[in-house]
Amino acid sequence: MRAYKVLIPALAVLAACSPGAGTQAQNLPEPVKAPPASAATMKMSFAPVVKKAAPAVVNVSSRRTVRQRVDPFWDFFSGGGVPQGRVQQSLGSGAIVRADGVILTNNHNIEGADEVMVQLADRREFPARVLLADPRADLAVLKIDVGSEKLPVLAIDDREKLEVGDLVLAIGNPFGVGQTVTNGIVSATARSNVGITDFGFFIQTDAAINPGNSGGPLVDMDGNLVGINTAILSRSGQSSGVGFAIPAQMARQVVGAALGGETMVVRPWLGARTQGVTADVAKSLGQSAPRGVLVADIWPGAAADRAGLKKGDVILAVDGEAVNDETGVSYYFGNHRNGQTIALKVLRDGRELTVPVKAEKAPGRSDGGRQIDGRNPLQGAFVAELTPAMADAQGIDPFQGRGVVVLKVAPDGLAARVGLRPGDFIRAINGKAVRNETDLASATAQDSRRWSITIERGGQQITSRFSL
Repeated sequence: MRAYKVLIPALAVLAACSPGAGTQAQNLPEPVKAPPASAATMKMSFAPVVKKAAPAVVNVSSRRTVRQRVDPFWDFFSGGGVPQGRVQQSLGSGAIVRADGVILTNNHNIEGADEVMVQLADRREFPARVLLADPRADLAVLKIDVGSEKLPVLAIDDREKLEVGDLVLAIGNPFGVGQTVTNGIVSATARSNVGITDFGFFIQTDAAINPGNSGGPLVDMDGNLVGINTAILSRSGQSSGVGFAIPAQMARQVVGAALGGETMVVRPWLGARTQGVTADVAKSLGQSAPRGVLVADIWPGAAADRAGLKKGDVILAVDGEAVNDETGVSYYFGNHRNGQTIALKVLRDGRELTVPVKAEKAPGRSDGGRQIDGRNPLQGAFVAELTPAMADAQGIDPFQGRGVVVLKVAPDGLAARVGLRPGDFIRAINGKAVRNETDLASATAQDSRRWSITIERGGQQITSRFSL
């Protein structure tokens, strides 16, 4: 699992843990705009909205067994190192999005679980299976078997333009006390760079959200799902009025992929490296204020290249949605389906123009790679030749380099002991250049006691020597 950036003072993902214990349609309900019975009723109470939404909110619990070593004191007498199993439990929330038992929740609620259980609002419990898990978006789609019964559902409203100040409700099961409703407003939209997921583009709300609320719905005043509550910003780990929810657009994309029989979400890839426009860049472009995203590099043959996008272009909007950072471009472009044509509003040489781009997945294989074995300093590392598709699947910047990259490092391998990290590029072994997996296999097959390994990390090359 990738390590996400940490917010200061703290970013708390909202699963309560106990140490001891592809298409859009797919029969999803359409959101319905229905006014309250009267203006007086709406002013006095949120009860009409809660009555509509709450029956479709569920509790999601998971159990996983982790292996750990016994106490070192007993290791001394027992001959040591016998791994012991310990059961971890996690509690979160979810929303029923299709009447036959399809449920949307956070991926971190169920990740690595041996067993997932869902409790409905009427307290019935069902085992759940995972249809699709999307760690990069921190979303998961579950399915429970309810036979021919039709369950209450929450419609995913991905068409409403939320505005700062809109009233919202957060429904879930904080601290495991039972279903709870809190209210607040939308504090901000399109909140990015908060370090929660790879596709960090969040609704911010001051509705009270606490551990156990994660995966539960953020609901508008029509009783429709507009977000999935995911994390909070807090010193104490409890609500301080700054919560983040994944927008409904991304939620619908993940549910649509799951119901289409896909095992992973394959999002479109623009194929351009971008950066925010600073005040100095804006001045050089003749802008009165910084706006848009500067195209710094383009991957040859990718969607942006074939569409005619150029280095130095400034992307102002993606399908009518204004963008001001790289996350915004990735989010709005990635929320389309492959094959669609997406209109980019671009500033080029002082003129604004529209560049149509056909949405396509990143080129190359997204899987593959090999585990390095044998007696060498890279033993225990899982490596692969980096392609845009591989980089996209792993959350790696494909523009940071080409060649053989480390994807994972086994904690008990030699690679971990010598300090190898995911994201390192292996450039040379014992003086021989490593350009692909074939070069690497040949180099690590040497019968040698002395090793010289050159890696590239953060744009800098480092050479280390080892004796085994």
